[in-house]
Amino acid sequence: MNIISKVPGPILVFLGACTLSFGGILVKSFEGATLWQILFWRQFFFIIVVTLFLLFSYKKKIFRAFYKSGFPGILGGIVLAAGFCSYVFAMYNTTVANTNFIIQTQTIFLAIFGYVFLKEKISKITLLSIIIAFIGIILMVGSSLSPGQLSGNLIAFIMPISFAFLILIVRKYPEVDMVPLQLIAGSIAMIVGFFMSSKIDISSYDIFLGFLAGFIQLGFGFILITIGARSTPAAFVGIIMLTEAVLGPLWAWFFINENPPFIVLIGGSVVIIAVLLQFLSSIDLKKFYSK
Repeated sequence: MNIISKVPGPILVFLGACTLSFGGILVKSFEGATLWQILFWRQFFFIIVVTLFLLFSYKKKIFRAFYKSGFPGILGGIVLAAGFCSYVFAMYNTTVANTNFIIQTQTIFLAIFGYVFLKEKISKITLLSIIIAFIGIILMVGSSLSPGQLSGNLIAFIMPISFAFLILIVRKYPEVDMVPLQLIAGSIAMIVGFFMSSKIDISSYDIFLGFLAGFIQLGFGFILITIGARSTPAAFVGIIMLTEAVLGPLWAWFFINENPPFIVLIGGSVVIIAVLLQFLSSIDLKKFYSK
């Protein structure tokens, strides 16, 4: 933990984003496991790595960390669990490119929810970025004419919406530690996967993929981003996280030969432009250059 803390925050966030970018090809690589079996085993191994991290960080005070998170922690865990479930469903039913690009709309939803729930004003640049983002979304979702892929695209929106609500909870209750919240979310999602599956017995190969997806990809990714974000300005965290949207489709193209339609890449690029516009507008350039 001390060694990780010495690494610059932006580098940790970047490494975390790179780790998360492998989620798509891992979900697509399962041989015989169903959607809900993938969800169960992915969250099972995620719970293990988060528990080890909490024990290492809090030691005997681990239960106190959960107590301090209180109702906001439980609510945040439920919201994040919805995001975990929708991620696997989306990756299972639509392309990696669609899912990764849709995830990046979280910044746009955050601006909208901030206006509705926190009474934060929306600037002209933010309004413009929202309009641009929705144009990109229409291009992406409109290209998916098959019912299966369309449902995957629509469910994918639960992820950025849940993330935006999660950030609102954290901003409303800044004393809430994000890591215990992740354990709650992982447990809820695992229970959902268990009850939705007719059985959880899968091949050893698929269990290994579940380990990679839960312990390495999701677990290490979230932990690195959580630690790195503590010393990295929020605007830069968002910009660095675009790495996931760029690398995810590339890995799918290289390793599983998934070629998204050209219109999807255009729509995804439009979404990224909108997100960059929103983040860059939130940076205090004078303060940045004075450092």
